Amino acid sequence: MNLIILGATGGTGLELVRRSLVHGHSVTAFVRDPNRLEEFRGRIAIKKGDLLNRNALAEILQGQDAVLSGFGPRVPIAKADAHLLEEFATVLTGAMSDAGLRRAVIISTAFLFKDSIIPPTYLIGKLFFPTVVADSAALEGIFEVSGLDWTIVRPPQLTDTTFTGKYRVRLGHLPRMGFKIGRPDVAEYFVQAASDNTVIRKLVGVSY
Repeated sequence: MNLIILGATGGTGLELVRRSLVHGHSVTAFVRDPNRLEEFRGRIAIKKGDLLNRNALAEILQGQDAVLSGFGPRVPIAKADAHLLEEFATVLTGAMSDAGLRRAVIISTAFLFKDSIIPPTYLIGKLFFPTVVADSAALEGIFEVSGLDWTIVRPPQLTDTTFTGKYRVRLGHLPRMGFKIGRPDVAEYFVQAASDNTVIRKLVGVSY
């Protein structure tokens, strides 16, 4: 597949690039700072630009089969970024429509699983990360009404561990006792989901 990766210089984004290459896909990364992808030079297409520029993004999306997005604000979240995910979702869904691209796998957060008791993700999110909860909910809402073929992935705490390939997936819910998952394993699920029609327009929980 021709995959375009957004947020490719972040911790999760770098793993999206790595796992996509492992599976033999053709990868394009659209980033502000190409220097941060030096390790992939010659192995992927690196395009410089602004993710929040709809016209520029739509141009890059031409000819792609799917978007994999690990994009998100830096933590702690600055006041200026309080609505960053909402703005990003608005731009991306518009650019995808402009480019005629339908498939996207997007990262969100397990804080939005209101029925998760152990761990109590929604309660923790509302108490300690209200900005993340509100902005992530806005992002999801924009995709849900877009008419596109999206899959939204809601992982719990992300860790910088090595790839295991051993993780659990649950549609519409966080896997029970799902406290953590490594970024490489989240990325593996993204790559698998990109070609999985059974998870189109689904919310997915992934964890160890």
